Amino acid sequence: MRLLVCGGAGFIGSNFVRQRLARTADEIVVLDKLTYAGRRESLRDVEDERRFAFIHGAIEDANAVAGAIAGADAVVNFAAETHVDRSIAEPDAFVRTHALGTYVLLEAARECGVRYLQVSTDEVYGSIEAGSFSERSPLEPSSPYSATKAGADLLVAAYQRTYGLEVLICRGSNNYGPYQYPEKLIPLMILNALHGDPLPVYGDGLNVRNWLFVEDFAAGISHVLEHGVPGEIYNVGGPDECDNLTVVRRIVELTGADPSLIEFVTDRPGHDRRYSLSSDKVAALGWRAGTRFDEGLERTVAWYRDNAWWWEPIRSGAYRDYYERQYYRRLAD
Repeated sequence: MRLLVCGGAGFIGSNFVRQRLARTADEIVVLDKLTYAGRRESLRDVEDERRFAFIHGAIEDANAVAGAIAGADAVVNFAAETHVDRSIAEPDAFVRTHALGTYVLLEAARECGVRYLQVSTDEVYGSIEAGSFSERSPLEPSSPYSATKAGADLLVAAYQRTYGLEVLICRGSNNYGPYQYPEKLIPLMILNALHGDPLPVYGDGLNVRNWLFVEDFAAGISHVLEHGVPGEIYNVGGPDECDNLTVVRRIVELTGADPSLIEFVTDRPGHDRRYSLSSDKVAALGWRAGTRFDEGLERTVAWYRDNAWWWEPIRSGAYRDYYERQYYRRLAD
C-alpha cells in the first residue's frame, strides 16, 4: 500500500512508520507539523529509505493535506496534541488539531475514496473503578484532551454513516517506549532519575493505568488497518495494569536512583483514577500484545540511557521552561 501517515514524526507515529517499513513493502508519506513533540530526529533511521517521504505541514491545512494524500491507498491519523496537562492550560490547540484537523483529513479521504484509520485513546471513556471498557462503553471524557479526541472519534464515525467513508478507529491504552517526549510519566521519571532530579508524583500516586508497549500498539494498528471491519472501533490494550507510584519505584530500581527523590505533589485537575481496556474484539482478529510491562520498562530505560543524542536537546530547550512552570510550583507547595 501507499500510506499517508499524519503525525508520523511523533512518538507512536514514528514507531509505526519504522515498523511498517521494516515489515512490509509499503510506501509511506509522513505529514507532520513538527510541534515540540514531533521531531525529525525520531525518523532519522528511515530518512534515506526510498519508500519514505516527508512533508512538513499541518492536518488543519487543506492544501497541505491535498498534496500529501495524492495517490494514497489509506490514511492513518496519529496527528494530535496529547498531553493532558497542556490541554488544561491551553485547550485551544487541542480543539484546532483534533476537531478541525480531523475534519480536513476526512474531507480529503472522502474526496479521494481512501480508507481512513483514526488513532484514539482509552481516555475518551473516562475513569473506571472496576472491570474494563469495551468498545460499547459510553464516552465520558474528563479533560480538554480526551473531550476533543472523543469529538474527533464521533466525527469519524459520522463520516462512515453519512457518506459511506471506509473508516476504522483504534483506541490505545497508555503507551510507553522509545522516542516518547519527556513530559509523560515514564520518560519524565527516567530522565529525572538519571540526572538525580526530583521525581514529582501527582496526588497519592495510586492512579492505575493499562500499560502498552508502543511497538505492540503499532502492530495492533497495522493489524486493524489490514483486517478490521470498516466502521468498527477496536480497543488495543496492554497486558498489565500498574499504578503510577509502583511505576516510579521500579524506574528508581532500574536506574539506581535514590528513592528519596520521589516527591508527592499537588494532583492535577480531573485526574482519572483508573483506565482499563478490554481487547477481546481486536484479539478476535488475531492480535495480542507481546510485551509484558516489566520487560518493556527495562527496554525503555535502556533506550533512554543509550540515546542521549535524542533527548539532550529537549532537556536543554523550551521543555525546561515548561517543566519549571508545571512542576516547580507543585514541588514548592
